[in-house]
Parts: sequence; structure tokens; C-alpha cells
Amino acid sequence: MSRKNAHTFSRKFAAYPRLNPFGIGRDISAADLIDQSMLAYNGGRLREAAQLLARKMLPKNGTIGLSLTGALTPAGLGKSCLIPLIRGGYVDWIISTGANLYHDLHFGLDMHLHSGSPFLNDVELHKDGVIRIYDVLFDYNVLLDTDAFIREVIQGPEFQRPMGTDEFHYLLGKYVSERGRRLGLKDSSVLAAAYDCGVPIFTSSPGDSSIGMNVAAMALRGSDLMFDVNRDVNQTAGIVYAAKSGGLTSSVWILGGGSPKNFMLQTEPQIQEVMGIQEKGHDYFLQCTDARPDTGGLSGATPAEAVSWGKVDPDKLPDSVVCYTDSTIALPLLTAYVTARVKPRKLKRLYDRRDAILDTVRNKYLSTGTVTKVLTSRKVAKRSSSVGLKNT
Repeated sequence: MSRKNAHTFSRKFAAYPRLNPFGIGRDISAADLIDQSMLAYNGGRLREAAQLLARKMLPKNGTIGLSLTGALTPAGLGKSCLIPLIRGGYVDWIISTGANLYHDLHFGLDMHLHSGSPFLNDVELHKDGVIRIYDVLFDYNVLLDTDAFIREVIQGPEFQRPMGTDEFHYLLGKYVSERGRRLGLKDSSVLAAAYDCGVPIFTSSPGDSSIGMNVAAMALRGSDLMFDVNRDVNQTAGIVYAAKSGGLTSSVWILGGGSPKNFMLQTEPQIQEVMGIQEKGHDYFLQCTDARPDTGGLSGATPAEAVSWGKVDPDKLPDSVVCYTDSTIALPLLTAYVTARVKPRKLKRLYDRRDAILDTVRNKYLSTGTVTKVLTSRKVAKRSSSVGLKNT
């Protein structure tokens, strides 16, 4: 190849490293496997996701919100992955389905779940009192005993009032942590670890789980516990606003999709569209999902689509990564990668500052309230005029 052709060739591919993997040996680490062998297709996207986490999302004390969808905790990923991420300061706040937190309690209470098969006879399992979550099996009494624990705990006087789901999970985590200490358990529960580390955990649909079902049942017995979903919406927006206004980046790490994904991403429209506070969107977007974008569902919606809503900073769109793979594959690998490549960070303990965080966004909103009302009035007047309703 001539010098001129070599120069042209190198210029064409300057932004693209040569695909030249090495042979995998018996002693390779998970982090090196990702960096050096996962070079294309969704393996390549997983490598990009890992490097985005380690090189851009976590540095400079960036704030990271993690959303959890799918039955991750019954598969053991709470103990293997989520707890190390929480304790290492790699995750600062969480939005989860209630189901993940309910099944986390089984581990926190030292109940037994078993690795089984997805091809068992479910009629026979039902007769034998065995519950199946795909290939995870456990006794029906696990549900009954977990329900009994929840009902016992929430009868306490500290639960007899409205509260955000972050406060509810913090108080619940305190009891799980205490029970774990009495049972001699160590790092068995996500709720307990989040309580210890001051990591707030929200649930976007608090009635949509066995935890919510037990809370609802106790309401029939006179319990005054109610979930303050308004606080949850404003509190999560406050976390994002506190990060951005404090000079930190705000990153979203989405496992699956569903309601937790939307609840995490809607923080920016809440700040910009509803509160009228000037903002640009989350800085970094990382999603692991098996949902397709062409069906129109939120779970498969791309970060580019999120830009149109103001959810993601358009200037940071090139740094967004979607890896189309099962979270039970991606999460262990990403956890291994960041714990190997990034030193543990000082805990932000956002829960401890929840009132101050909410006050900050409240005060900012109230200071821009007049402008918001004027703009809203103009939009309504214009809309009314266009449909012939003005001055009627």
C-alpha cells in the first residue's frame, strides 16, 4: 500500500479502532473479557455500556439513578450485584418495581429459593404448594411468611401516616437490617443495604406488588399508612435538580423498562415542562433491554426519542447506549466491570438530605411560578381562540 493510500485509509478509520481480539485464556478477568473480546453487535454495546459507566457516568462524583424492572432479585441479582453497587457508591438512588423489593425480603429474612427449570408441570407444582418464577422455585409458605412480616412491621406507630415510598422503604429496610443481624446474615437484602447506605428507593406503582397488597389489606383494619405519590414525583425531580444545579452530572441506568424507566426519565419533564425550570435533560443514558422500539412501547423507546421530550440532553446523545440483552446477563458483567475499573465512591446518602433536596426544588419552582402561570395562560388563550372559544 502506497504512503498516500495508507494515509487515506488511516484517515477513513481514524475514529474506529481495529477489530483485533486476542485469544481468551483461562485466567482472563470479566473486565478484560468485556474490553478485549466483546467488540461487535450487542457484545460491543455491552462494552460501550461498561465504558460509559466507568469513564463518564461515575467520574467526578456524578449522580446515578438505577431503575429495576423484571424479576431480578428472585434470581439472586440483589445479593450478587445490587448490594455491591450500593455499598460501593456506584448507585445513588433507585426506582424499582415493588415485586423486586418484595422478593428481596425473602433473602433478607433467610428464606429459601431454589434453582429449578422452566419446563416443570405447573399443575403439579400448584398441588405441591410450589411457586415458579420461570426457573426459580420456592415454597408457597415463603409468600405467607413474607406477607406476615410486612403486616407486622407496618403496624408500628412510625408507619401510621402518609409517606413517600422512599421513606417507607427506608423504614422497612431498617427492620430487615435488624432481622438480618439477629439471624447472622450479611448483605442479604437490597432494602437493608439501601437503609445502611442512605440510598433512597422509590416505587413508581406502589399498589402493584405484594407489598402494596399488604398495605391495602391493613388499611381495611384501620391502618393510616398511605403512599404519598406526589412527594415521590417531586422528590425524584428534586434529586435530579440538586445534581444538575450543584454542578454534577445526572445519569440514568435502566435495567428493563416499564414504569420505573418512565418514572426515572420523567424527572426532567417535571423540572422543565411542569415546573418551568430551565434545564437540558439527563447527561448520560444507559439501558439494558430486550424490548424493541418499533412497537411504540416505553420499554423500547430509544434515548433519541427521549431527547424530544427533554428527558435527555441532546448534546449528550452520542454518549447514550442501549444494549439489547437480558439484564440477568448484563448486570453481573457490568457490576464486575465497574468494581474492577472504578474505586468505590463516597456515599452521597441522598436519603439523609431528602427534605433539603425537596425544599430546593420547591423554592426554585415557586420562584418561577409567576412565569409558568403567564405562559400557561397564553397557551390556553391561544388554544381557545383556535377552536372558537375565546370571549364566550
